[in-house]
Amino acid sequence: MRTDVGETVVQVRDLAKRYGEIRAVDGVSFDVGQGQVFGLLGPNGAGKTTTIECIEGLRRPDEGSVRVLGLSPIKDGYELRQRMGIQLQAAALPPRIKVGEALDLFSAFYRSSVDWRLLLEQMGLAQRRTSYLAKLSGGQRQRVFIALALLNDPEVVFLDELTTGLDPQARRAMWDLVRDMRSREKTVFLTTHSMEEAERLCDRIAIMDYGKIVALDTPGNLIASLQAEHRVILSTDDLSCEALLRNVPGVARVERIGERVIVYGEREGLLGRLVAVLEEHRVAFADLRTEQPTLEDVFLALTGREMRE
Repeated sequence: MRTDVGETVVQVRDLAKRYGEIRAVDGVSFDVGQGQVFGLLGPNGAGKTTTIECIEGLRRPDEGSVRVLGLSPIKDGYELRQRMGIQLQAAALPPRIKVGEALDLFSAFYRSSVDWRLLLEQMGLAQRRTSYLAKLSGGQRQRVFIALALLNDPEVVFLDELTTGLDPQARRAMWDLVRDMRSREKTVFLTTHSMEEAERLCDRIAIMDYGKIVALDTPGNLIASLQAEHRVILSTDDLSCEALLRNVPGVARVERIGERVIVYGEREGLLGRLVAVLEEHRVAFADLRTEQPTLEDVFLALTGREMRE
């Protein structure tokens, strides 16, 4: 894991973008270092897409500055596109173009490119080379667009919702691909709604809400900062269980959802004390397990639990 910024690949300073009266991005600043996997997270409407589009040069900021590989995405767009790769959340190609034709065409856009046949093998699409794009599943099309983003062997690659629509095998393969890029000192800028994906892949994470960065750190430090209570979960139909467990030292509170009982409290020694009390009072229970705080807990604590459009 690369927690140091090191040589800066992406530099964002006081970035702001408005749409009428709405300030979609409001004074955002951060750095991304070479060889890092950097995650940008946030609820719908938080400003993630606008931020990443400003960094990629697809939108012009109203205020602030952006540098990628020392270049301006607006002024040096052509040169920068030779050195970076972009996989957009929503992308389209003509439905009657074949997979091999698309990769061959896009290869011609770059001064130099990798062998796209090897990329197809890496993406598990070698057998789909002559297939029309319209005949592919959603997950297969997603992998084609990822391959297109990697054709020029980019120094920095932007992946927007990398594993949306992928099955578990393909998702794990894409995670391995990201790890391989990091091992080769490539910089990966990742946006995702999957907290598991961000926690497993990212060296550093920025969480956005209402156009601002509300947290920026490593996944481990973000989780530790939450100081969340330890959770012990068990199943029992014994209704006396809750009153017994509330009196156990170190227990903060107890919740019941059907047969499932969730005990919150301090981590040290809690599980042993709970089991001892249950056995002492001959309470039958099953499915006993502990849960640690996760990045999802951090995300919900910082951005709230209400649904957003």
